[in-house]
Amino acid sequence: MAEVGILQPDERVELLEGQVLLKYTNAEPRLWTVAEYYRMAEVGILHPNERVELIEGQILTKMSPQGTAHATAVTLTEKLLEKRLEAKVLVRVQLPIQLNDLSEPEPDIAVVIGDALRYGDHHPTPSEIYLIVEIADTTVKSDCETKAKSYAKSGIADYWVLDVNNRQLHVFREPTQEGYQSEAVLPENSTLSPIAFPVDMFTISEMLRPL
Repeated sequence: MAEVGILQPDERVELLEGQVLLKYTNAEPRLWTVAEYYRMAEVGILHPNERVELIEGQILTKMSPQGTAHATAVTLTEKLLEKRLEAKVLVRVQLPIQLNDLSEPEPDIAVVIGDALRYGDHHPTPSEIYLIVEIADTTVKSDCETKAKSYAKSGIADYWVLDVNNRQLHVFREPTQEGYQSEAVLPENSTLSPIAFPVDMFTISEMLRPL
């Protein structure tokens, strides 16, 4: 990576079990910026088909191939949001958002300001995002912990994690730098609305395939 300008010649790092670590620390990882992340893709360090995303400066492997319950929930949630919110928003599916210089995740659903041409020169940033939804079958823990902390630090006001196995929705609100102050776990027969659109009500079961 030093040869292609991603690592500076004087950086004190070492490669250990596939991780670039800062030397003379307690195995602290070297954090990557969004610009460095893209540079890795440009020079072939990251393959175009690799399932990875940048979270808090670390390149993390995305979930294993989608099961049918996950894929169905993504589609149902996308169509539900598009139908209820209509032309007020743009619903993006598994596309990048840029939280800050160290994080560019690809959430299952991002509800953003409704103008596709707006994003011709950048990915949506927190001020342009109304709601993020992650659909979880095997990733509930990481979505509710690692990603929730990252989204909260970036000021995402409304974050939902749909647990397709337990048929319930984790709703995270009131973000701070330490995490969300409010978390509710709602069963599938509950109704709720996005913070930005309080009159548009959803039943959680509408986001899930029927039993």
